[in-house]
Amino acid sequence: MGVATAAEVGDGTRAVPKRLILVALCFLATFICYIDRVNISVAIIPMAEQYRWSGTTKGLVLSSFFVGYLLAMVPGGALASRIGGKALLGAALISWSLFTILTPLAAGLSLAALLVARIAMGAGEAATFPAVYHLFARWLPAAERSRAVAINLTGIPLGTIFALSASGALITAFGWQSVFYVFGAAGLVFAVVWLRTVHASPSRHPSITPAERARLAECVDTGAARAPVPWRRLLSKSAVWALIFNHFCANWSLYLMLTWLPSYFRDAQHLSVTGAGLFAIGPWLAMFAVGNLAGLAADRTIARGASITRVRKTMQCSGLTITCVAMLAASQATTPGTALLTLCIALGAQGLCWAGFASNHLDIAPRHADVLYALSNTAGTLPGIAGVALTGWLLDVTGGYTATFVVAAAVNLAGAAVWLAWGTGERVLD
Repeated sequence: MGVATAAEVGDGTRAVPKRLILVALCFLATFICYIDRVNISVAIIPMAEQYRWSGTTKGLVLSSFFVGYLLAMVPGGALASRIGGKALLGAALISWSLFTILTPLAAGLSLAALLVARIAMGAGEAATFPAVYHLFARWLPAAERSRAVAINLTGIPLGTIFALSASGALITAFGWQSVFYVFGAAGLVFAVVWLRTVHASPSRHPSITPAERARLAECVDTGAARAPVPWRRLLSKSAVWALIFNHFCANWSLYLMLTWLPSYFRDAQHLSVTGAGLFAIGPWLAMFAVGNLAGLAADRTIARGASITRVRKTMQCSGLTITCVAMLAASQATTPGTALLTLCIALGAQGLCWAGFASNHLDIAPRHADVLYALSNTAGTLPGIAGVALTGWLLDVTGGYTATFVVAAAVNLAGAAVWLAWGTGERVLD
């Protein structure tokens, strides 16, 4: 991201570009989003022991979040285009944080009540990325978008790492209920910070500098009214469908790791609850490192004149192909060390996709990036339902994780083939 220029210096101090503050706050929102999403993947271990749940029931509980997430995704994108990303994400933070706090109460009442609470929490979190992409399209020049997307998506591995490490410690000290109370309360506090700090667009910021405004001249927002979404034209583009399918394929491995990784290290590699949480951190660290390097490399390559299409295809196809190979290797892992290494490679390679499909919404239809992200993430949420639940069923049927990793490898390979054929970095819709 750019550094403030001399023209941005006001009363003798160097100003921080307002768009960088926005990106930082969006990262924190995503960070909290994933803490609240992931903490149950550690808490589910003592919860299942207390309530005597089978693998299938665990899969049902873990996947219920994604039902609400899926159903609310497109409405969230439409709301972003109507009320703006600031208001939408503020409301989402309050909503999902409240249902995080209510999770222990719901679990104590009944399995049905717990499923309802998790579905409602998922519906709250569905607005996160459409709101962020709405703001990015209005605040960020094209030459900075890969890095901004990578920084925002850094909230996924870092939030996951924090949740995995802190949840184990909280559970050991205070019981599994504590993770939902502590993290839910943190989300409510940040909602206040978000609503008091973020501005919907440069045109509404009271202290935007002339140099910053010049930097933002190429962005979508000019203060004009939003045009209706051209749904028919949007859905007639092969590049849009390639993006939708690749969001599905990339998220298959993401959600598999997000929800089942601690259980895998606990059940298949025979680690303790705390050890399973700590071992599960490694792959997310790899994703954090590779994802940010990929975003930086992509923006620098594009700035030197490389084709955006070539950059997006190289990043996406490399990421999915390496993940495919690593998943096949992980299916044969017999020791915790081997499992950790192969899964670090798999999830690290997924970080390359941050500069592939994850930035592509802002390439091909920047004016409608919020709605386009909602569409693609609707498909991207299906693995959270089908893939997570399928894993629980496969565990009961096969007694191991081999089949799960093989299925994930096949999905990644299919995504790479489709992206190579139809993915593009060129704008297909004004």
